[in-house]
Amino acid sequence: MVKVRINGFGDIGHLVTGAAFNSGKVDIVTINDPFVDLNYGVLHVPYVLESTEVLTIMEKSGVHSKVWAKRVIISAPSADASTFVMGLNHEKYGDSLKIASNASCTTNCLAPLGNVIHNNFCIVKRLMTTVHATTATQKTVDGPFGKLWRDGRGAAQNIIPAFTGTAKAVGKVILELNEKLPGVVFRIPIPNMSIVDLMCCPEKAAKHLMTPRRW
Repeated sequence: MVKVRINGFGDIGHLVTGAAFNSGKVDIVTINDPFVDLNYGVLHVPYVLESTEVLTIMEKSGVHSKVWAKRVIISAPSADASTFVMGLNHEKYGDSLKIASNASCTTNCLAPLGNVIHNNFCIVKRLMTTVHATTATQKTVDGPFGKLWRDGRGAAQNIIPAFTGTAKAVGKVILELNEKLPGVVFRIPIPNMSIVDLMCCPEKAAKHLMTPRRW
């Protein structure tokens, strides 16, 4: 059994816990306990899922390594950690990497689709649109939010345009598409379900039934 600690029990933490129980191969030892107070040497927890969306850079997430954790997986985009998406570049993950990012949910949705289209038809122009359910970082009612005024709008009352780092994250796993997937994001007042829409102008001719066959 692989022993894992989860730091951050939001959507990702819940999903990973469910998958762990269903697999029968992963033992979730602790969830959201103050990790700096845990004696990892006694608990023998070598793996940490960092899903708070706060400790996303190596310097911050590296605090887990200081309390015995051997591997840290960040379930969010990271500015400096190596990024991996299953099915695309996961085979490049090596034992020497102590901290790695699994990118964002949007990147995991968009990157495989963009990769199939680009490899078969060569994407020339593209535009991504994401309709995203409410997240924990949003305000429940209108209020201040630093310089990003629109992020201070109440999540339950507004459709809010937002920033996305997906284009940069996709470029980390598909170098040919680096910074080539611009897009817009709208956060909408629903608790669940999100959508990614990708429109492409390919270099090679493609009929509507060809892409599913290449998948």
